Amino acid sequence: MSGLLGREAKLRHLLRDKGGNFAITTALIIPVLLGFVGLAIDTSNLLQEKNRLQDAADSAALAAASALAEKGITENEARQLAIQFLTGQMANEGSTPDSEKGVPKDSPFTTDPVVEITETPVGGAGKNFKVEIKAAYTVPFSGFSNVVGFKSMDVSVKSVSESQTESKNALSMYLVLDKSGSMAWKTDTESKTATSCPNYTESNWKYYPNLAASSPCYISKINALKTAVGSLMTQLTTADPKGDYVRIGAISYDLDTQAATSLSWDKAATSTYVDALQALGGTASAKGMQTAYDSLMKVKKSGGYKEEEEHKSKNGQVPTKYIVFMTDGDNNYTGDDVSTKATCDAARTAKIQIYTVAFMAPSRGQQLLQYCATDTSHYFAADNMSELVAAFKSIGEKASQLSTRLTN
Repeated sequence: MSGLLGREAKLRHLLRDKGGNFAITTALIIPVLLGFVGLAIDTSNLLQEKNRLQDAADSAALAAASALAEKGITENEARQLAIQFLTGQMANEGSTPDSEKGVPKDSPFTTDPVVEITETPVGGAGKNFKVEIKAAYTVPFSGFSNVVGFKSMDVSVKSVSESQTESKNALSMYLVLDKSGSMAWKTDTESKTATSCPNYTESNWKYYPNLAASSPCYISKINALKTAVGSLMTQLTTADPKGDYVRIGAISYDLDTQAATSLSWDKAATSTYVDALQALGGTASAKGMQTAYDSLMKVKKSGGYKEEEEHKSKNGQVPTKYIVFMTDGDNNYTGDDVSTKATCDAARTAKIQIYTVAFMAPSRGQQLLQYCATDTSHYFAADNMSELVAAFKSIGEKASQLSTRLTN
């Protein structure tokens, strides 16, 4: 009996000992607290790892889409590229890739990443590529979180990129070019092929065609124009090497309009026409602009616009129509200004885009071209040969641009 009473007394003493209770409670609570601290840290790390995985997936999808559009790789090659790009950023350093799938053998991914590629036609020979990547990644937790039963957690992301290639703008373009006498005057650019030549200017033009040669030889405005049109044709040919998207024609004018080239798929015919131009005569742009407008808006006997039908049968697109109107002077008669503006108004109504180039032109000529231009971005004022060439090159780039569109 006394032994029983002794044990009860010891138990009551232990229960009354607050220092002992605190030690036991602390021993029980500390691991739990550390576990929650660990969870807080690991949760933050989890978000960082998901962001890292998302960035890797975005980059991989964009790289694959870009390669499909710009390099013409196959879909299988694009998938391998995307997986290699993704695992290269996410796998452990020194990982050994699986030769078949391109996924490292010690990859952290819970399952192999999925890369889906969808190809759809766009216009004539255009293609749109959609690359979608899905990936899941196991993020291990720290020992502290393990105490409360959390070993790891999966994060998953999806990324989509699109690219579009060979989206060539079908176009019909008509050039309206000034070949008046002032186009024979010199520019400030020296010739690299001739040491001396007749350098015509406004002040000595009265001696044409008997002006004595002088040195150095400066390139004439008409030859500068030929070089500029050549830069335009280079842009069109680069964008449309097979002649499937661009129809072009040209007319030149002085006081009268000259024989023109009809709109056709043959770019060389227009180049030949321009290269043969000779500067002489006054300036009257009205008939040239009217010819350009009528050519672009020509209606076939069977109905419908000729240019639309030509493109429909060739590339399946509705063409954008352009007039490129260039002058270096004023029309001799203000009536030509009025008629030219009326044609420009009609072209605007018909959705024809008008690019205008004032080449060393006086104020009235500039004002006419500013009026006719579709907007300020379609007007160029060239004060020398280099600016003229740059203007025509820019027109060619804008009109025939190929697009590779990448989006996330």
